[in-house]
Amino acid sequence: AEAVGLYNLGQSCCLNSLLQVFFMNICFTRILRRITVPSSPAQRTNSVPYQMLLLLEKMQRDKCKAIAPTDLASCLSEHKVKLFVQHDAAQLFLTLWNLLKKQMKKPELVEELSDLYTVCIQEHLACQNCSFEIKSNSTMLTLPLPVLDAHSHRLKTLEDCLQYFFHPEEMTGQNMCFCQQCGRQTTFLQSMKLVHLPQTLTLHLKRFCFERSSHTHKLSHNLPFPQELDFNEVLTENQCQADDSEKATWLYELFAVVAHSGSTSCGHYCAYIRSLTECKWYCFNDSEVCQVSWDDVKCTYGHSNLYWRETAYLLIYMKKHPQ
Repeated sequence: AEAVGLYNLGQSCCLNSLLQVFFMNICFTRILRRITVPSSPAQRTNSVPYQMLLLLEKMQRDKCKAIAPTDLASCLSEHKVKLFVQHDAAQLFLTLWNLLKKQMKKPELVEELSDLYTVCIQEHLACQNCSFEIKSNSTMLTLPLPVLDAHSHRLKTLEDCLQYFFHPEEMTGQNMCFCQQCGRQTTFLQSMKLVHLPQTLTLHLKRFCFERSSHTHKLSHNLPFPQELDFNEVLTENQCQADDSEKATWLYELFAVVAHSGSTSCGHYCAYIRSLTECKWYCFNDSEVCQVSWDDVKCTYGHSNLYWRETAYLLIYMKKHPQ
């Protein structure tokens, strides 16, 4: 399949970038192609999965360099996804994914979609005074990774951000919790343990920093990320709650980067995606699509003095040897 661009309908660069990341993922398109076509014209107009399928088919069929995603955009606006406004890629990804999940009628497809993207984490609270502990499992669509530590120091690499995310935290002072066994407020240790990683893993670099003055600024310092990522090397034994067969699949290869350039109030998104069929990198910048090198992708590591330059915001990794 030729890589086809998507015309910008007016600040739709964020949507366009995310759509390309969905469409270039063979595992996703396999699910999308098996949806039930809604019976009435009104339902078809209103169905996000169906409109996405139509757009995908059009991109693969029409021999033009770019296509306008008009029908899908107006379908999304029916579901309260505003047009012609700045979107945050992490939020829009969650919104699109939830709409897809909600509107796919076949339970097995909903399950496959969840399996393809969701991470399973175990949250762990342990009283530091006695043996009392609380464990709860939760799923996440993306891992939201801080790029600064608690003292506002810059984290140096993606691996540092991941280790920091899974680093245990003492809840003392005002953050103390009530311990049922001790019968009073005590110091707890809060930790996250990794239970399961999906086939397609999305990491969200929290580069937009909200300040008390309600002014958002962008953290664009240099943060390298690898082409290959092995979670067994990044996390320690007690940061994982998984058996060996699960851990054996924790080797990932970078599949896509959704990059943001400009400032928070006036920005632009584009996507760098590695074609799974040809193993070549492409840059999808609205209607423009061109082949790029790994060095071009590395330009999205960030640069502290040039905050308007392109900076990676979402990193999408894929399992190298899925079971």
